[in-house]
Amino acid sequence: MTTDAGTTGALAGVRVIEAGQLLAGPFAGTLLADQGADVIKVEPPGVGDPMRAWGRTDGASLWWPVVGRNKRSVTLDLREKEGQDLFLDLVKTADIVVENFRSGTFERWNLGYERLREVNPGIILVRVSGYGQTGPYSDRAGYGSIGEAMGGLRYILGDPDRQPSRAGISIGDSLAAMHATVGALAALRHRDATGSGQVVDASIYESVLAMMESLVTEWDVAGYQRERTGAILPNVAPSNVYPTKDGQLVLIAANQDTVSSRLFAMMGRPEWSEPGHPYASHVGRGRAQAELDELIGAWTATLDADELLERMNAGGVPAGRIYKAADMLADPHFAARESIVQVPDQTFGRLHMQNVVPKLSGTPGSIRWTGPDLGQHNDEVYGDLLGLAESERADLVERGIIGAS
Repeated sequence: MTTDAGTTGALAGVRVIEAGQLLAGPFAGTLLADQGADVIKVEPPGVGDPMRAWGRTDGASLWWPVVGRNKRSVTLDLREKEGQDLFLDLVKTADIVVENFRSGTFERWNLGYERLREVNPGIILVRVSGYGQTGPYSDRAGYGSIGEAMGGLRYILGDPDRQPSRAGISIGDSLAAMHATVGALAALRHRDATGSGQVVDASIYESVLAMMESLVTEWDVAGYQRERTGAILPNVAPSNVYPTKDGQLVLIAANQDTVSSRLFAMMGRPEWSEPGHPYASHVGRGRAQAELDELIGAWTATLDADELLERMNAGGVPAGRIYKAADMLADPHFAARESIVQVPDQTFGRLHMQNVVPKLSGTPGSIRWTGPDLGQHNDEVYGDLLGLAESERADLVERGIIGAS
């Protein structure tokens, strides 16, 4: 493996060349970088990753500092032969390459897996795309939203009397990135054992499909089609959002028999848990879901949210408010676990953002810096890593192969 002195984390010493843009590929790079990998992000000169302009802005993107964190940025024109040659020089130093261009793009640039393997037999090529690298749809353009629809998620999101909703975040891209990261780590383990690299083919639609529980099997065996159900899961009760006296909303999840019995006792209705009562079993509560939710809602509406949550927590019933960002920043549990941290940023001074997940006890990851400026590390990578003289770098800048630092 490569070395990166001073970096901590389980993946310290692993070098990743990230050639993707927007979210799916770059988020995979972020996950690897968070755990200590040296991620060198290759971006087009002059424009960079479109994520640099996405999200709410205050003169600059507030999304880029998060997705670009812990990475080194270099600029390189991969459409030019000299740019492709420089990319191959980077591949020689690397363990993993991540790309999420439309299928066939890397091959058109003479950067397909066989070419990468010629210069580095152990290289792992992680390919994230809408439909995967094979099959009749492989050459189609595919965004996260299309993968969410094709993978089955969009159909079941939202209220039953409305058109399908979206999750409110780019969940398809993020799921593809997470599966790509799992594949990269599995391939890295195999490479370290055998010396052989391989291709990790992570499609967005299959990454969504993988999260769809028993949806396909239920249809195949029982002819049951899951539908949009809003805030509930059909036949799983009680598990819903309930009103409080002070106008708050509290989510209570008491669908397990032992937990529902504790909730009913708090409500002064212990008989609902006695054998033979319709609410005593999971099946019975599911059949009476709407009726039971109405009864519970009438009771929670007599209590302020703080008192309700105090009772739920004391009685061992899972419950909580539906958080927004302000709630997260004020919550003592978030603070105690450092779920959100404040980090220095060269544009905004300091920024709050989510911390590294998961937490490793022996080799924890870290946020070492936020998203860098475009081409910020050109001299460092092309000069120190690849050994190009200053005059050579200046010539490449003048001809547009790499951008100015």
